[in-house]
Amino acid sequence: MRRIIIIGAICLICGLGGIAAFLIIPPEYPRFASENEAVNGEVFNKDVLLQKAYALSQKSYQAPPEVSNDLKKLNYDQYRDIRFVRENGPWYGQRKPFEIQFFHPGALFHNEVMMNEIVHGKSRPIGYSPFFFNFGKNKALQSNSAAGYAGFRLHYPLNNELYYDELISFLGASYFRALGRGQKYGLSARGLAIDTGLETGEEFPIFREFWIEKPKRWVKSIQVYALLDSPSVVGAYTFLIRPGSVTTIDVDAVLFTRKKINKLGIAPLTSMYLFGENTKNRFDDHRPEVHDSDGLLVWNQNDEVLWRPLDNSKYLRISAFEDTNPKGFGLMQRDIQPGHYLDFEAYYELRPSAWVEPLSDWGKGHVELVEIPSNQEIHDNVVAFWVPDGSVEAGQKLEYTYRIYWSRETPVKTKKAPVTATYTGIGGVSGMLETHKRKFVIDFDLKEETILKDLDEKRLTADVSASTGKILGSHIMVNPVTGGVTLYFDFKPDGKTAELRAVLRKDGEPVTEVWSYQWLP
Repeated sequence: MRRIIIIGAICLICGLGGIAAFLIIPPEYPRFASENEAVNGEVFNKDVLLQKAYALSQKSYQAPPEVSNDLKKLNYDQYRDIRFVRENGPWYGQRKPFEIQFFHPGALFHNEVMMNEIVHGKSRPIGYSPFFFNFGKNKALQSNSAAGYAGFRLHYPLNNELYYDELISFLGASYFRALGRGQKYGLSARGLAIDTGLETGEEFPIFREFWIEKPKRWVKSIQVYALLDSPSVVGAYTFLIRPGSVTTIDVDAVLFTRKKINKLGIAPLTSMYLFGENTKNRFDDHRPEVHDSDGLLVWNQNDEVLWRPLDNSKYLRISAFEDTNPKGFGLMQRDIQPGHYLDFEAYYELRPSAWVEPLSDWGKGHVELVEIPSNQEIHDNVVAFWVPDGSVEAGQKLEYTYRIYWSRETPVKTKKAPVTATYTGIGGVSGMLETHKRKFVIDFDLKEETILKDLDEKRLTADVSASTGKILGSHIMVNPVTGGVTLYFDFKPDGKTAELRAVLRKDGEPVTEVWSYQWLP
């Protein structure tokens, strides 16, 4: 579980689900008509949302309403004591494939977000009601008159037909996160990132209003609309959510800029990396690894598949991978072995990977990775997103469509053998270690039957390079533990930041992903 706190470019996320207690429904409880009844409301569709977004972009930014001081002062435990009562939910007991539940505003979540449901193409507001909640020990708050909610979550029988699992939540700024079958919450996605990693500070757009399409009985997907707002931009977002062993979300984002934006981050993903196999001598912890994601995967237009292991150094690190119309990128949790974490509360091996696949022409730009130093696992300290080339000026209309896959394993299948682990330590050989050198050991999941013969005949070779400093020899060995191959090489730094690359080639052609690493002096 992780709290959401927005501090500069750091976001802390916390799941705030709970088992609902049964409450007697009082007469003042809001009544919700079934979809078979006549619906009073405004006609709503994507065109209406676009009109709302454009009209809002022509006005100066105004922050949404904030909750009362009593709600703002709630501490973490007090806020967690406010639970949604499932039996009082708007769609409960209607034999729908999805149920909706709301997060109460308060504590870290000061903004009141408006909610609407769409029935037969017409929208009607879901006004705030205290009868949706069990306030626990916070009895005095039951008379509170908030205007909206902090966010919402959708439930679906994801793992079996008898239980409605939490499927996706939208909570805090423009953050959302989803699950596929057998997964536990880990990394998050965002609607938009603005000026992430810049000295001027980051701007956090918010989803200020949602419209959720009430599902029919046998549907396998659900549609959500959202209005994004910030001082710099207004956005009209649609999310088509399809749950399954791999849950997918089709995102259509139309942006109307209010002013010039220095760095626009499209399809941002946010995760946590504290330490892992390649992190040395920083954490006194009984667990071997602690992270929600262990690497950035980029598949570029030239069919090169690049793997960048995440790290948690003492300094801010920003990496950029230039491309035109990329095939995709994502933050992966590639290591799914429980014995590599030994944490039977967090279950890091069950955290999903998230892969972004463009569904439209994204043009020129780069995938950017920002890694922020952190000393606690409650901090999300890794961000990856697409930055389009060219300046973003006031008065522009921009559109991006893409699909996000939430999966336990990498959802994209390429012909390149993946990197499975990265280790590093003092260079040299056993008994003759040299502190001025750095040794890198990279495992590849390359399991061709001819590997031994290819090594003997030098048909399988290592292509290792550094942008500065020197590579001092490399060799490949068959790994009897993994059944793949392992590459060893030493690197001699020259006091400058270096970009390292390694790929295995057979007869000159790449047969593995390109391993990419940033060395900081």
